[in-house]
Amino acid sequence: MSGTALRERPAAPAPSAGTRNGGVPARRAVTRWAWRMFRREWRQQLLVLALITVAVAATIIGAAAATNNPPPANAGFGTARDMATFQAPDPHLASQIAALQQRFPPVDVIENQTLAIPGSINTYQLRAQNPHGPYGQPMLSLVSGHFPAGPGQVAMTSGLASDFGLRIGSVWHQGGTARTVVGIVQNPQSLLDEFALVAPGQVHNPAQVIVLFDGHGRPPAALAKFITAAGSQTQANVINPESISVAGLVVGMLLIALVAVGGFTVLAQRRLRSLGMLASTGATDRNVRLVVLANGAVVGIVGAVLGLVLGLAGWLAYRPALEQSAHHLIPMFALPWGVIGLALLLAVVAAVFAAWLPARAITRVPIVTALSGRPAPPKQVRRSAIPGLVLLVVAFILFGWSGSSADGNSGLQKLALGLIVLIVAVILLAPFCLAALALLGNRTPLSVRLALRDLSRYRARSGSALAAISIGILIAVIISVAAAARYADVLDYAGPNLASNQLIVYGPNGQQSGGPGGPVPPVTPSQLRSQAAKAHAIAADLGSRDVVELDTTSASLIHADRGRNWSGPLYVATPQLLHAFGITASQYSPTADILTMRPGLSGISKMQLLYSPANNPKGPGPGSGPGQGPNGPVSFPCHQGSCVANPPIDEVSALPSGTSAPNTVITEHAIRTLHLQTGPSTVAGWLIQTPNPLTSAQIHSAQVAAAAANMSVEKRSSVPTSATIINWATVFGIGLALAILAMSVGLIRSETASDLRTLAATGASGRTRRNITAATAGALGFTGAVLGTVGGYVGTAGWFRTNSFSGGLTAIFTTVPITNLLIILIGMPLVAAIGGWIFAGRQPRDLGHQPLE
Repeated sequence: MSGTALRERPAAPAPSAGTRNGGVPARRAVTRWAWRMFRREWRQQLLVLALITVAVAATIIGAAAATNNPPPANAGFGTARDMATFQAPDPHLASQIAALQQRFPPVDVIENQTLAIPGSINTYQLRAQNPHGPYGQPMLSLVSGHFPAGPGQVAMTSGLASDFGLRIGSVWHQGGTARTVVGIVQNPQSLLDEFALVAPGQVHNPAQVIVLFDGHGRPPAALAKFITAAGSQTQANVINPESISVAGLVVGMLLIALVAVGGFTVLAQRRLRSLGMLASTGATDRNVRLVVLANGAVVGIVGAVLGLVLGLAGWLAYRPALEQSAHHLIPMFALPWGVIGLALLLAVVAAVFAAWLPARAITRVPIVTALSGRPAPPKQVRRSAIPGLVLLVVAFILFGWSGSSADGNSGLQKLALGLIVLIVAVILLAPFCLAALALLGNRTPLSVRLALRDLSRYRARSGSALAAISIGILIAVIISVAAAARYADVLDYAGPNLASNQLIVYGPNGQQSGGPGGPVPPVTPSQLRSQAAKAHAIAADLGSRDVVELDTTSASLIHADRGRNWSGPLYVATPQLLHAFGITASQYSPTADILTMRPGLSGISKMQLLYSPANNPKGPGPGSGPGQGPNGPVSFPCHQGSCVANPPIDEVSALPSGTSAPNTVITEHAIRTLHLQTGPSTVAGWLIQTPNPLTSAQIHSAQVAAAAANMSVEKRSSVPTSATIINWATVFGIGLALAILAMSVGLIRSETASDLRTLAATGASGRTRRNITAATAGALGFTGAVLGTVGGYVGTAGWFRTNSFSGGLTAIFTTVPITNLLIILIGMPLVAAIGGWIFAGRQPRDLGHQPLE
């Protein structure tokens, strides 16, 4: 009898690469389990889900509004590529149109005759246009009724019909012709366009003829001066609405990812025992990571879908209001789909990225520790402090390079790169700040010491919240400091051009009338009286009698030094102008040459008043650069006879502050002393001030009335004031910081639930728990405010350090927005601490044991 003995266990066959980690079945099973956990615990993830949903929805609505608010790119061209504009009457008009029709068939001819509304200075256009023309259909739409089909029919805009008291079926008498109103129409590309539409050929005395066509070749040389190509007047701008939307989207998703890190970390901690049991049954680290990553992907996809639905619904509800404010029709789905697709993608990427950090950390927890439910020890802070400081220096250098770059696009790219590096540096420095904060709190009261210790102990999630708060404050500080420095420049004055109740009516020569810079066509006294009467008629239609004549001279200011030069008009301080703003002779020196409301202008050295006496009417013109005159660099002091070095300047705050308003004026004393030229040709325009802010309809009426007299109107621009920018930036930073604190403090305190149970079991009162939560919120808020402020000043100091044109470092350290910084550094942490104290204090449940998740 014989036997065989085995000394060793036979080697098992090697697993294939597809089954080494369980293969597809294991990943499918883990993903299904993650989906079931999400469905069961979606309330615990409601915070991150709501953040992603709101961010995607806000991006859709904001990007759609930003891209659709400007006028359409083809406004005035319809679907044509070229437009020829002819003034009539012209004996060559018919032959010119025929030449275009023969060279570029087909063409779309639109005839316009400007007429005045009886009893008003407002005008409208009698327009002959084919409603079904090859190119003009986007400029004409039917609201009700039908288009005119014959000589006795007319369709008009609703505003014009209201002015004439007409409706569909009424008979309109105009110029001895009776026409029946058959429809209400509008110009979708300009809702302010008021016109009466008649059939082609029914405008017998057109003042303007527009021909739309597609130019496939070079137009005849004789017609080139009449032709404008679509988009030729549009300036390229790298900072377009879509670029701004994408930049805001990226920063917003980054902040959401930083906040979501804490949420997914808390969720992973709650599932620590479940994940430990999964690992103990043979699941690999990859399977365990997949649980958390799949949960993050589900949250991102669900949030993106909900945000898409909410954003589209919000856009459809907001679109009618935007059409009224933008004064043109907007198609229902005229959306920036590229930005929307990027928003959906970044929503999923941000959620997965936020889940990846706790997923990687959870696999490093030993199985026994995971089964016990104990949190993992925090990382060493040395890993983030040194790289963060290095990147802070790199960001400072990059900001400096962007400030010294002469190329705008290159400087913008360096600025964007510097901002990215600065944000990464803040993220890396956040855990170090928490550790330093815990060390500083060793001698504080017990409740504060516990709060600071927990922030440092659980800085894997509190560090991301601190980074998000700091980034929000950083952006606000950069905007505030840069705006304060830019608006404080009294030479190159920035801000709104006029107040909301002001407008300026200019003569036919525009803003050059009588001003420096060369001769202009002479204006006779009768022409000046006619223009003044028209300006007063416009003011009367606006309900105002406050009309101030704006006179100029052949003088200009210049700064004979490095940096920005003087900008803005220099009007004459006539008695009428001074009386209009309540300025008396006692408010300024009788020997002053210049009066200004620009604070600090009187203290600037190397100012020069260039002038030309009346016997030499050709003025020197404004400087063309720093220390530049019309004939090259300006020396200081300048030569007498054509220049006054450091002219006496008095500051009078009663003058208006608009950049186009008479914020700086030359006195009559200077005009007499320097023998400056005055007369009808030096009248630039008329400033009209109304009792109430002007509406869009009033401004449009004034523009149409001025255009009929070959004059122009300047209205208030959309440029905000420095206080508006700084205050809104402060509100943005504080609001964002408080929102992140409200979302994060609860997550951070939930990690210390066992400590709160211990405190409650040993008799700690609700006041102690309130103090701990208040200290947590206040410490996070204060640390984030300090870190964000330091980061903001690092960036702005780097940029201004190399940009002497904007004033250098002196510009930001002499114009510190102290009030706003104090609100950020003191007010925001105080509000956070008060809020934490009010909303905390509820006694935790289940004091005797830790509940199983």
